[in-house]
Amino acid sequence: MDFTPEGPQAIPLWINGRAFLTVADGFLDVTNPATGEAIRRVPLCGADEAVEAVAAARAAQPLWADMGMQARRVCLSRLAEALEGYAGHFAKLLQQETVLDDSAANAEVVAAVEALQSALVGDTGVVGLVLDPTRPLAAFAGAMAPLLMAGATLVVKPSPKAPSAIYALCELSARVEWPAGVLNLLQGDTAAVEGLCAATVDRLLYAGNPALGEQVGRIAAAAGTPFEMLGG
Repeated sequence: MDFTPEGPQAIPLWINGRAFLTVADGFLDVTNPATGEAIRRVPLCGADEAVEAVAAARAAQPLWADMGMQARRVCLSRLAEALEGYAGHFAKLLQQETVLDDSAANAEVVAAVEALQSALVGDTGVVGLVLDPTRPLAAFAGAMAPLLMAGATLVVKPSPKAPSAIYALCELSARVEWPAGVLNLLQGDTAAVEGLCAATVDRLLYAGNPALGEQVGRIAAAAGTPFEMLGG
């Protein structure tokens, strides 16, 4: 992904350490909430793409866990340093897709850097993470860092309203030489969440507005997938 204010017109998935293109049944326009302008598009993915993403995460998990906590902490620190170096570009991506002003967008990037640098240790496994568009980058970093520190691998499903900064961070993980498959991204909406559950992630987490989280929780419950709602 080009780290410019314009960005790409279509944002792909990120699976097994690379951009993953798919022919989806539909696409959703990503609009600038301040202007209403359609600035990007994301594919509305489902079960097939979820299977690919979860398979990549599951294949990568044993090696990632065996690296040891110190090596994983080094990976997170390198990503934090790279994110800090691109702070202005990430802030612009956030401003284009959310209601954050310049100050709030920059604070969001700072919070994400801090989350990656000071990660606590969560639980391991293969985890699906669903986000809303409220604080996409900081919520992503804050949720994923403890999981990755514990040796978990991840498939993130960002809000289709604010996917660009999250995709850019996935791409940045490859630039700092993270192992392929540790961090994967699935685009889409409800069908993508259902696909993650059908692909048997070990558990599904949600960070954001509780009202949307309840909807995600109902999907997880119907599939018998363990679910947890995190803070936004």
